Amino acid sequence: MDSKTPVENLYSIEPALSSSSRRSNFSARSKSLGGSSIREVNFSDVGPQPVRYGSQGAESDTYSMSQKEINDEDARLVHINDPVNTNERFKFAGNSIRTAKYSILTFLPRNLFEQFHRVAYIYFLVIAVLNQLPQLAVFGRTASILPLAFVLLVTAVKDAYEDYRRHRADRIENNRLALVLVNNEFQQKKWKNIQVGEIIKIQANETIPCDMVLLSTSEPTGVAYVQTINLDGESNLKTRYAKQETLQKIPEKENVSGLIKCEKPNRNIYGFQANMEVDGKRVSLGPSNIILRGCELKNTTWAVGVVVYAGSETKAMLNNSGAPSKRSRLETHMNLEIIFLSLFLVALCTVVSVCAAVWLRRHRDELDYLPFYRRKDFSEDEEKNYNYHGWGLEIFFTFLMSVIVFQIMIPISLYISMELVRVGQAYFMIRDAEMYDESSDTRFQCRALNINEDLGQIKYVFSDKTGTLTENKMEFQCASIWGVDYNGGKATSQDQKDGYFVQADGQVLRPKMVVKTDPELLQFVRNGKETKEGSYVHDFFLALAACNTIVPIIVDTPDPTLKLIDYQGESPDEQALVYAAAAYGFMLIERTSGHIVIDIQGERKR
Repeated sequence: MDSKTPVENLYSIEPALSSSSRRSNFSARSKSLGGSSIREVNFSDVGPQPVRYGSQGAESDTYSMSQKEINDEDARLVHINDPVNTNERFKFAGNSIRTAKYSILTFLPRNLFEQFHRVAYIYFLVIAVLNQLPQLAVFGRTASILPLAFVLLVTAVKDAYEDYRRHRADRIENNRLALVLVNNEFQQKKWKNIQVGEIIKIQANETIPCDMVLLSTSEPTGVAYVQTINLDGESNLKTRYAKQETLQKIPEKENVSGLIKCEKPNRNIYGFQANMEVDGKRVSLGPSNIILRGCELKNTTWAVGVVVYAGSETKAMLNNSGAPSKRSRLETHMNLEIIFLSLFLVALCTVVSVCAAVWLRRHRDELDYLPFYRRKDFSEDEEKNYNYHGWGLEIFFTFLMSVIVFQIMIPISLYISMELVRVGQAYFMIRDAEMYDESSDTRFQCRALNINEDLGQIKYVFSDKTGTLTENKMEFQCASIWGVDYNGGKATSQDQKDGYFVQADGQVLRPKMVVKTDPELLQFVRNGKETKEGSYVHDFFLALAACNTIVPIIVDTPDPTLKLIDYQGESPDEQALVYAAAAYGFMLIERTSGHIVIDIQGERKR
């Protein structure tokens, strides 16, 4: 097995099966299991090899990076169940997080700084300042300030509300409760008070509050299933493992201690390099032994782990760059247009100034008799009041006054209208009944009011795979077995409605998802391995049911006699293939680290 193959792929289908293996190359032997009708089958080629657990954990833990020695300079030492010694010596970060952009003290200067990244705001500020000078005042001094002040206020209120929501989300997140081991007893503790080195217990469907190394789980094999949709957007389950050396330890009954030597905090959510010393043994730790903050524990009753990274040092927070100041394409284009208009305005004011200079030069002998340019004061007051400031200053003042007069070329009302329209757009988008998701009881959320208009500017959408923009619902349609194409398009609606089910102990077990079946292929399956084609079909569906990482989960229904089997796994492709195998009578019933149970046309085999 390749050392870099993750544990999640241990049950993958062998890439190259020989012709003989496709012809039912496996040996079966009947074995009585306590009166049960289950037959034990030894899969030689078509099935995966069982996971071997030992001092090194699952085979996946033989990652090459996990075997490397960690330099003392690059290492973090975590004393298990000893947060005092761990944090007093190394002063690690607490588990409190902060995603908000502003504080009370920094809001005004930082928000104004961000707003004045708009070229138009700088222009309007210059106009307002020029209009305050007595020699240049063209309009009322207050009137020139009010429009800019209003648009700054509207934007500031909008930004303050957005940041208030971030503060509220941070407060809710930091005050969530988790079970932390205190004096050999698990007690509830707020997330923000969790420290590195503490042992925490996570219940099913709970969110992980920090990055923690698994010590034990409710499963005898130490397996835990997590959903990482908050980290990488994948809704499929991933498997994590606890080490054999800590699996049997019960923190409430015995003192769990040890030392974890791991790498310093980094942003790589797919890598982890560490080793653990416990009971005099040293074992390596890899990515399959750590659960990251933001993951959800699924299909596992409980999991116990020790905190290695907390708060801002968790991988999730290191990948969170904070709330950026977003600019829409329209706003970026407007900034460019305003620069061009400003250059045109400067050119226009320069022309006016040159014309004023020419006029002053031609009428320099008549300036004493003109009220705005006279150099002599004809009033009888002792105080002299000269309006003429010299030829050079008059030209300069003419240029500045022209800027004030022509300021309407860049309308500030445009920005006022844009801010008000954005607020209105956000309201109507949030209240839009067609944007309501009934399954999750959530409405549309407008998280960035600055880029509403970009929704109408999208030209191309790039998607890496299904699930990014689609429902991520994979369905089995057809198969080519030994060169023969079997298409499920001929299935009747009744076949599709009934589906395959098994009965045991007075209960009906049915797959949760019904798959459309092909009548010809279904007939081959029911006839068994009597013909060569039937043998090929049998081996095909047996491989689909056995060679995967799917975990079957029994789901109760309102009908006590009916139970649904839900197949959970990392890959939706695998889920679709296992559901297809179940529809044709190869139903995966149980999976553990050592064996699997498959119901083949009513006969269970192990």
